[in-house]
Amino acid sequence: MKFTFYGHASFLIETQGKKLLFDPFITPNELAQSIDVDGIQPDYIILSHGHGDHVADVERIYNGSNATIISTYEVVNWFGAKGLERGHPMNHGGSWTFDFGTIKLVNAVHSSSMPDGSYGGHPAGIVIKNDEGCFYYSGDTALTKDMELIGEEFELDFSIMPVGDNFTMGVADAMKACKMVACNELIGVHFDTFPYVAINHDDALAIAQENKVNLVLPEIGKTLSL
Repeated sequence: MKFTFYGHASFLIETQGKKLLFDPFITPNELAQSIDVDGIQPDYIILSHGHGDHVADVERIYNGSNATIISTYEVVNWFGAKGLERGHPMNHGGSWTFDFGTIKLVNAVHSSSMPDGSYGGHPAGIVIKNDEGCFYYSGDTALTKDMELIGEEFELDFSIMPVGDNFTMGVADAMKACKMVACNELIGVHFDTFPYVAINHDDALAIAQENKVNLVLPEIGKTLSL
């Protein structure tokens, strides 16, 4: 698998010959102006919830590609009503096998509304498993005991979690989350985009080292082989 970071909580996973784009918020992000949004060309756009800082570029990328949107029922239907009809709705606890692997939606503790203020359903975390590996993207969330269920059901190769605090977990709670999901390989997201989520990188990495977690704070535009 390959992971490419586009800033905030936007990233691309390349696996099984497919490109999976998560929570695209790129063009409004001043830190991500070097990214060629139209060149991403994903096969799937996977959304954890409906907040604007996770869906801002969905329509543009969808219209410029052949991507299918995967998200919760309410989010997929909201985009469908706007004419973005290639969608696969899911909900919490449900699994589906796609041509890149199996997705299971799991609980996240956050809020969700669409950019126009309409109901966005409940936010979700996402576990993806295939022959290349298994990973968990928590989406925006607080620390929750439900994460222990993920560690019981899956053998994760890595996790992707927010570490910016204020709106989501911070680094300290992300360390606890790593223990709950039984995976010490963590890619941090949802940091530094706004003053509210700015973090001290040295402090974050020191906390991770103390907890024996291999924390990566990715650079925008950089690709990691996982």
